[in-house]
Amino acid sequence: MRISDVVRRKGDEVVTVRPDETVERLLRLLADHRIGAVVVSEDGQSVAGIVSERDVVRHLHSDGPDVVKAAISSIMTADVTTCDPDTPIEELARTMTDKRIRHVPVVVDGRLHAIVSIGDIVKNRIDELQAERDQLVGYIQQ
Repeated sequence: MRISDVVRRKGDEVVTVRPDETVERLLRLLADHRIGAVVVSEDGQSVAGIVSERDVVRHLHSDGPDVVKAAISSIMTADVTTCDPDTPIEELARTMTDKRIRHVPVVVDGRLHAIVSIGDIVKNRIDELQAERDQLVGYIQQ
């Protein structure tokens, strides 16, 4: 299976934020959309970075409560790991595990297409295992 299969099931909506917006705005977006990370983009199509709840917590610890007034660009990860729709799910799962990242933007021809989380990958695997189980039970009961 490929990442395109995951995106087809979960949808391709991506929440983005501009790098000059404040961390306070970021927190609002995370809460409103009930998500753990946002793609940082000037135009909603390019990927300038990614910023997550973890980034906020780390900077809150090191910089104190004033971090909420800071620009998102000051806490985001600029070196973003991305994938394309043809990336095998197992390959991306390994990359996410090895790099200890939870969210990966899906890019097509340099443009933001979707985002997948480790939760999306795990859900897909659970669904696959359930389908295999159902097939085996059906085979045995025949």
